[in-house]
Amino acid sequence: MELVKEHIEQLRAMLSERPMKIVTVSHTNPDGDAIGSSLAWAEALRQLGHTVTSIVPNRHPYFLNWMPHIDELVIFKQDSERANEAIREAELIFCLDFNALSRLEILSEALGANSSARRILIDHHLSPEEGFALTFSYPECSSTAFLVYQLIEALWGAECITREMAELLYVGMMTDTGNFAFSFLTPELFRAVAVLLERGIVIPDIHNRVYNSYTAGRARLFGYAINRKMKLIHGGRVAHMSLTEEEMRRFCFQQGDSEGFVNYPLTIKKMKMSAIFIEQHDFIRISFRSRGAVDVNLFARRYFNGGGHKNAAGGKSFEPMAETLARYEAAVEEWAEEGNL
Repeated sequence: MELVKEHIEQLRAMLSERPMKIVTVSHTNPDGDAIGSSLAWAEALRQLGHTVTSIVPNRHPYFLNWMPHIDELVIFKQDSERANEAIREAELIFCLDFNALSRLEILSEALGANSSARRILIDHHLSPEEGFALTFSYPECSSTAFLVYQLIEALWGAECITREMAELLYVGMMTDTGNFAFSFLTPELFRAVAVLLERGIVIPDIHNRVYNSYTAGRARLFGYAINRKMKLIHGGRVAHMSLTEEEMRRFCFQQGDSEGFVNYPLTIKKMKMSAIFIEQHDFIRISFRSRGAVDVNLFARRYFNGGGHKNAAGGKSFEPMAETLARYEAAVEEWAEEGNL
């Protein structure tokens, strides 16, 4: 993967004009890649003398609370006044780890109404929307954090990466590749990890903080989801799980507790596709995962107004859970009849 040099020079010129007020934004339910890429990019911009505010629509998972500078995140749902002020004053807005403003949900309206700033997209999802002053969209990139690493390297050299920035970038790279198990694992990615190691990151410590810091309630919820809620369909080659608000309350659910659940059915030998349906206040949030040639990005776009990557995508349903699951099962059979499974 090679960055477009013309775009690099355009970005360099933008950032060299003068010290500016800048905002970074990332998607609803921010994950390790969204937070890691946003905060690392913000630190790189501050090294140039810019004033940077990082905003996310809602709270991040509790097991990411240790990440450097995470206390500087402005959570729109909790502090909309401060977020709106930063957006109004911003001259540049960097949009990281999403391909359309609708992914910001409650934040998207504020961004459209309160800002005339130039917007720059830094993302690795398929089908980015138009309307950005500058777009760095590389779907073949394993994570937005790796894309940010490449931007930093191209603009200023990797030597400007501090240990804290390295930790942030590594979390994004690690989590969006399933701990380096899938998704465009290239020699360039591992060379970048080597540079981050040289900056002083301790990989076992980071892994432990992210993957071994759950609550007992989360462990019990996982057991319940697998034992009681996992259903195999299409001859055992497709699975789905669902969790209602009442079920999650029963296990003292916290933001991020269902992270990774959708991947577990894919450990079954002949499984090709998995989905999890999480009930929210006014809709059902869906995550899809697949193996090999099964394209859940296309599936999510066609049936659930979603999208993402070939083997990892998301969507929404505004129907009750029972109707949503029935629609999913019918969609799977239709998808299979067309030769997509």
